[in-house]
Amino acid sequence: MGVLVGKKAPEIALKAVVKDKIIDRFTLSSLEGKYVVLFFYPLDFTFVCPTELHAFQAKLKEFEARNTQLVACSVDSHFSHLAWLNTPHNKGGIEGVEYPILSDINKEASRAYNVLKEDEGIAYRGLFLIDREGVVRHQVVNDLPLGRSVDEALRMVDALTFFEQNGEVCPANWKKGEKAMQPTAAGLETYFSS
Repeated sequence: MGVLVGKKAPEIALKAVVKDKIIDRFTLSSLEGKYVVLFFYPLDFTFVCPTELHAFQAKLKEFEARNTQLVACSVDSHFSHLAWLNTPHNKGGIEGVEYPILSDINKEASRAYNVLKEDEGIAYRGLFLIDREGVVRHQVVNDLPLGRSVDEALRMVDALTFFEQNGEVCPANWKKGEKAMQPTAAGLETYFSS
């Protein structure tokens, strides 16, 4: 697995499904000017995956309020995505999910983001926070059985935004509204002394 933090996010140009519409060419570059949380998941119609997609949907308004676009991606076809979107929540479906779901059927994006589990042909649970200029600022990759924290993704958007606006760095477990610090020895001393 390669580290993409600090590098330009690999471009994506894939078919996508948004609600009940198919987009023939969804590009990551079309989102420049927004923060992007791009997350990969293994497969449609599985077990941990719908819990994650619903958890992101439940916080969609919070991401939007932070000028952040959610984008999901798996190796399934856009037809599979549509079928899953038309499957009720209580039947394991993702009915009601409104953000784009990309079809990486040729595994181009999964390879570019270094999350492809080659022996199974599916993606690990990779999550990438991309800034408004298209640079990856945070990444985390979970193994297949380990669901991710949507609240942590929101926290990272808040931390990046705070840093960009204030120039202060965010210490461990920092949350929006808490004290940060100047990135200097004096700033560290001030932080620990209060």
